[in-house]
Amino acid sequence: MSHPVTVTDTTFKEEVLDSQVPVLVDFWAAWCSPCKMIAPIVEELATEYDGQLKVAKVDVDANPLTPGMFGIMSIPTLMLFRGGKAEERIVGYQPKQALEAKLQAVLAA
Repeated sequence: MSHPVTVTDTTFKEEVLDSQVPVLVDFWAAWCSPCKMIAPIVEELATEYDGQLKVAKVDVDANPLTPGMFGIMSIPTLMLFRGGKAEERIVGYQPKQALEAKLQAVLAA
């Protein structure tokens, strides 16, 4: 069973941009209620897409540089990276079915 990887400003390039597999990054904060609502869904996606996708979490309070680089203005924001490039951006809480549809569209491309 795979769990999301905790990524920091220091490890973002190595863990996300240089990854050989697509990476779903969850930008979140401990005080954010919608972030807490989406967290179990992100955990499930990490398990269900193990091997096809890496799932990473970035705490925006502890790591302000990375969200700034990608213009993250509100959280939760999920971004899907492939080959070092952002392919999809999902802002706010979304039900699991909506997230899976967006993931599958990018993974199938």
